[in-house]
Amino acid sequence: MTKPEIAAKSPFAVNVEKGKDYYWCSCGKSKSQPFCDGSHKGSEFAPVKYTADDSKAVYFCGCKHSANGALCDGSHKSL
Repeated sequence: MTKPEIAAKSPFAVNVEKGKDYYWCSCGKSKSQPFCDGSHKGSEFAPVKYTADDSKAVYFCGCKHSANGALCDGSHKSL
C-alpha cells in the first residue's frame, strides 16, 4: 500500500458548519489542505467525507496518518 504524503506535522483547525459536508484530502497532495482538490486522481487514494454534526472548530489531520479518519488523533507526534 502506498503511503500518503505528509502535508503538515500538525492538525488543521477549521470552523465547520452543522450539516455541511467536507472532503478531507487523504493523499497529502492537495494544494487546498486539508481538503481535496482532486490531486489524488490516478492513485489509490480518495477523499474522505466528513459531515459536521455541529457548528464548531474541528481538527483535521494534516499528517494523513490518523487512525481517526479525517480528524487528528495525534499520530503526527510520532512521525
